[in-house]
Amino acid sequence: MALGALLLFWSIGAADGAPSRCTRETLRVRSVPVTVGYCVVAEHEGTVDVAETYSSPRGSFGQTAPLSFLPGDEPSRVIEDVAIDRLGVAGILHLTLVMRSGSVYIESALLTPGAITIK
Repeated sequence: MALGALLLFWSIGAADGAPSRCTRETLRVRSVPVTVGYCVVAEHEGTVDVAETYSSPRGSFGQTAPLSFLPGDEPSRVIEDVAIDRLGVAGILHLTLVMRSGSVYIESALLTPGAITIK
């Protein structure tokens, strides 16, 4: 099921020939590679729906989050906390996400508890 979700995630936007609004990055969290992906799937006044995937060799999950980036203000930032226990890593990623050129990127990441700098 996780593989199917990842394949669906990466096909969003590509199926109709539209330019991809997806990003992907791998972070090292307590020596475990954690791959994080974001795909902008819809924009509404005041919010952006983002399909998020998180995976590691120990597990994966996905979710869709409505993020409140400021419209027309680039770059625009939001803070998001993501529990990553399902990836086999204890803790919460405290992420600063930035929207730039219509795509979402990780600007900084801390692992809590302990405020361990990841990025």
